[in-house]
Amino acid sequence: MAEALPAAPSGTEVTIDFVRHRNTLLVRGDLSSLLVDYYLHLADQKLQYEPAAATAFRDGLAAFVLHTASRPRHEHLAWTVNLQEPRVNLFFAGDNEDCTVTGRLFTENVREAEQNVFYAELMPRRGTEKRRSVVNFTEANLCGAVESYYATSEQRLARFFDLGGDQFALLLSHPDCDESWLRALETEGVRALAETETLARIDRRAYQWSCGCSQQKIMGALAPAARDSLASLFGDDESIRVQCPRCAAMHLITREAMEAFLAQSS
Repeated sequence: MAEALPAAPSGTEVTIDFVRHRNTLLVRGDLSSLLVDYYLHLADQKLQYEPAAATAFRDGLAAFVLHTASRPRHEHLAWTVNLQEPRVNLFFAGDNEDCTVTGRLFTENVREAEQNVFYAELMPRRGTEKRRSVVNFTEANLCGAVESYYATSEQRLARFFDLGGDQFALLLSHPDCDESWLRALETEGVRALAETETLARIDRRAYQWSCGCSQQKIMGALAPAARDSLASLFGDDESIRVQCPRCAAMHLITREAMEAFLAQSS
């Protein structure tokens, strides 16, 4: 008898099942609580975005979480998606050791290009070197972007579905996959997979929204420039506001705190 899986920790649960006889991996989750945490983060930081950009980020975050859950537990991952309509950059980062994800929208100074571009980075903590993939795509939505990424970079068939009510599913082909079945699947069929197919539970994980940024980490990033010249950072001001590049959280850095940090780290 198979050993029971341990109870899932707190967070947004994502389940990973193998669809027997179809040789397909099913990654599925209700991301309501994770999205609520993200929306609270936006409210705390007083960030607002146009509806089209906000929807693109929501869909991208959902796809990224499911993709991350499909990967080994020691990996750290990042996606950057350059969209031309709306013209935004979407950034996502995930830590599979702590099961945390974060991200942000860039709406200013976004490069104009003939095609959308998908950048994926894989940063294993041990064993292999960092990998980077770059894929151009023409699809106008994140569903198509993710499927293009898998087809081109991973060289495998993938289907991404918005099941409604903040529920999403990602299906990934494995060797000897029934690709005709997978290509023909529609949303209702995905919702009913537990009733129509034989599923074998592989894993379940619980993801939380967390960047881990702090005033100390921001000062560490600023330290090289500050050592050259505090004036170049602060000018005549006693404090500056610095936005986290990963989650857009704003951190207030005072000249006094920066001086103390430099003295302590020298």
